[in-house]
Amino acid sequence: MTGVEAPAHTFAAPDLSDAALAAVTAEIAGTAAEYDRTAELPWAGLRAAHRAGLLTAAVGRQYGGPGAGPRDVARMLTAIGEGDASVGLLAANLLLTHAGQAAHPSWPAAAYDDLLRRSQDGPALANAVRAEPELGAPARGGLPKTTATRTAGGWRLNGRKAYATGGAGLAYHVVWAVADEPGGDPQRPRVGHVVVPGDRPGIAWIDTWDHLGLRASNTHDVIYSDVEVPADAFVEIPRGPDGVYRDPAAAAGPGSLGHVSLYVGVARAARSAFAAFARERVPAALGRPIAQTERIQTVAGEIDLQIVQAETLLHGALLRLEAGDQSILPELSAVKVAIARSVIAATQAAVAALGNPGLSRHHPLERHLRDALCIRVHPPQEDAVLLAGGRRVLGT
Repeated sequence: MTGVEAPAHTFAAPDLSDAALAAVTAEIAGTAAEYDRTAELPWAGLRAAHRAGLLTAAVGRQYGGPGAGPRDVARMLTAIGEGDASVGLLAANLLLTHAGQAAHPSWPAAAYDDLLRRSQDGPALANAVRAEPELGAPARGGLPKTTATRTAGGWRLNGRKAYATGGAGLAYHVVWAVADEPGGDPQRPRVGHVVVPGDRPGIAWIDTWDHLGLRASNTHDVIYSDVEVPADAFVEIPRGPDGVYRDPAAAAGPGSLGHVSLYVGVARAARSAFAAFARERVPAALGRPIAQTERIQTVAGEIDLQIVQAETLLHGALLRLEAGDQSILPELSAVKVAIARSVIAATQAAVAALGNPGLSRHHPLERHLRDALCIRVHPPQEDAVLLAGGRRVLGT
């Protein structure tokens, strides 16, 4: 490697065998119910994923990481999500951050080096902080009210964001903002992300997260008040050839299937919980486990069918991308929606068949159902996907 500087950090490739991933799933699952009750950040699950090397698996080779590709990332997130969906969401945001930096380096060098340094010792979380209370998610269009104002030494960040997953546990925020700068066009300002250390003065959290599912994800609101960052912290997002800014989350891409992957894990967890209950439940009138009845066997088959369908769509799409088949790109949004439907159908089938036990907080199926329903909120959302697909088919 003469003439090439060695990476400052080294991260070993994780064991991605089925047995190793199953062990991580089991360890994470051991604390999932308690974190769901307390809504505290699931540090035990995150540490388990970190020890297994999963949280740094997507660090690029140029930075000393394994450089895991989309299919391996999907397998890891499915395993983590099967253990705890909240850990899966936090891990997905981090892994996709590392994968994005590996493919298209954009972070300030010192900031990314610091994130990697922190990652040597334990979970160091990062996430794109984009939604706002008035605007909602940016995939529907519009520009943020959050501003990055140019100063003599860098930028000053001001604004309020909603749904900032990771909360005060974030080592780094990647904040969507418009540039307020001398000579800028106020009608068409530069748009970008501001890379902000989570411990910077001026960051205040508002505990707004009281959600149906993913309760331990700490997806709270955050206020930035005159947060000072250096000049290279603003990373511009280019406009399209027509000069219009379009949010990259408005259409699915290879990275967006990472979030979908964790919910496939939730469906798997629901299948396991359903099977365990069916084997153990022996009604007095029946005298044998309900697992031995054709009714429950048929439901189990339906659950399995939906999961097989979701996994085949997920990995089939990723294999086509891996092979260089670009023709699937316009179809990825529809793939995301189809996987979401299968995940929810599998989980709802399990709950419906068990009746009251499936809706009781004493049984994990109730938590899995709540978590599975959250797949719908990830962009692109179903109505936008169906509208775009219909227009494409009809040529309108």
